[in-house]
Amino acid sequence: MSNNNLLTQLLMLGVGTTSLMAEKLREVTDQWVKDGRLDADQAQSFVNDLMQQVKSEQGNFETQMQRQMRNMMQDLGVPRQAEMDELRGRLDRLERQVRQIEDRLWR
Repeated sequence: MSNNNLLTQLLMLGVGTTSLMAEKLREVTDQWVKDGRLDADQAQSFVNDLMQQVKSEQGNFETQMQRQMRNMMQDLGVPRQAEMDELRGRLDRLERQVRQIEDRLWR
């Protein structure tokens, strides 16, 4: 399983868990409204506040996962995109130089 696939699956699991939690939270607050424990405005405010906190924490989780993934790839010796681009540029220059030398030799 690729690291990208694993990260995608983890993020999708987080989204699914958040959606399920939001659904259950709405069910509970609807029941509280029916029971008279909360009025509708309080229930909506409670749900909104809690979901905002979850979204904030989820963003932190995603940032931490990305940082962990970068560290892991660095530990494994996987080059960053900037390093690959630099190497491609160097390779292109070397190939041009080899062609120029070959052209001079065959004249």
